[in-house]
This record gives sequence, structure tokens and C-alpha cells, in this order.
Amino acid sequence: MNAIQAKIGEPPVSDELALVQAAKEGDVGAFEELVRRYDRNVFRIAQHITQNREDAEDVVQDAFLKAYGNLNQFQGQSKFYTWLVRIAVNEALMKLRRRRPERTVSLDEDVKTEEDSLPREVADWGPNPEQQYSQAELGEILTRTIQGLPASFRTVFVLRDVEGLSTEETASALDLSIPAVKSRLLRARLQLRERLSRYFQRRPGADGTKHESGDGTQ
Repeated sequence: MNAIQAKIGEPPVSDELALVQAAKEGDVGAFEELVRRYDRNVFRIAQHITQNREDAEDVVQDAFLKAYGNLNQFQGQSKFYTWLVRIAVNEALMKLRRRRPERTVSLDEDVKTEEDSLPREVADWGPNPEQQYSQAELGEILTRTIQGLPASFRTVFVLRDVEGLSTEETASALDLSIPAVKSRLLRARLQLRERLSRYFQRRPGADGTKHESGDGTQ
């Protein structure tokens, strides 16, 4: 099992395809095995998109039900997990649309790319954040910061950097071009870096003072 498989819990592709084929032939147990292998991953993705545990649980259930009902449409041209993620992302975005009907939530929205200005370089954090915060605190800070990213950037970042999908798999799961994935991932990383930098600059240091950036802003 390679590093990515270990990270996101994927079985070998041949094993996965064998389970899918068995499920297509009516083996419910084979599909239940696929559910056991991927439900936690799908839940994490759904929770990052919906930012609501109950909605994420609904997304997981709906995604697996839809996948089971449409197994014959899976042609094996990509990993089953990638196909499942696409279904889950669509279900999660539908949740957001129903929750906020006044706002259209889509991964196809226009996004400024290479020709446009990118976020400015941020100032150094000064003291290493790991020297001031525990790993648990850093994890909570990172999670909150990711949630603050625009949906189109957040979804790409979660699939690529959190769940460990390749650029090609992320593009397939989101029905985006590879350049679009790369552009959104770059902008997500830059925005995340800037937001984290601002967060740590605002927090009091060990001496009770606030950290200031090199240009004098706080």
C-alpha cells in the first residue's frame, strides 16, 4: 500500500474494481465493503463543503445510495473512489444551494487565474507557531481557516491537499480541467497562508504583545 492509499484508505485498484463488479452483479456485501472503506473519507469531504455535521451525514447517505443506484453507469475509466467523490461533491453543493437559495454555489464559477494578480506575499510569522500552540490547537486553527476559503477553492484544496488525491483525480472528481485545478489550488494555498499569517499576527505573543507584520499592519 503506497503513501496515498494509506492516507485516504484506498484499497488496491484491482481489489476495488473486483468489489464494484461484484456489486454490479448483485453482491450487496461487496458494496457494503466499499461503504466501509470510503464512508469516513466522503464524510470529511462533505463536512468541509457543507460545514455542518448533519448535512454531511445526509450527503454520505445520499451519495452512497445514488452510487449504488447508478453502478451500471460506472465504466471503470477512473477509480471508483474518484467517481464516488464526484457524486458526494455534487450532493454537498446541492445542500448548500438549498440552505442558501439566494446564493449560487458552484465549482464552475468564474475564477481569476494566471493572468490576474495573486495575493501579496505575507510577512514572516515571526516565532514558529508550533512554539506557541499545541498540535491540537494548530489543527483546530487550520480547520477553521480552511472553512473560511471560498467553496470553489476549499473543495479543490481538501481533495488535493487533505485527502491526497492527485491533480488528475481531483480534476476528474470535480469535472474541471487540470489547469483549473492547479490554479485554484495555488490560490487556495496562498489565501490559506495569508489568512493563517494574519491570525497569528493578531494573537498575543508569549509576552502578551501582538505580533506585527513587517509593513506595520496588525
